[in-house]
Amino acid sequence: MADYQKMYYLLCSAASKAIDASPEEAKQILRIALLEAEELYIGTCGEENGEDKSCPQE
Repeated sequence: MADYQKMYYLLCSAASKAIDASPEEAKQILRIALLEAEELYIGTCGEENGEDKSCPQE
């Protein structure tokens, strides 16, 4: 199951850091956090049922 709490913490932490950063640094901080959150989500899709890790199509 996706760890939404960890993804939320990751993104909120990045947003908090980005507020105090320069615009270019803020973009980089947020891009990295988004990629990490996506990896967390994709990496946990299907785990709870022992399925392959492909996410459902919406």
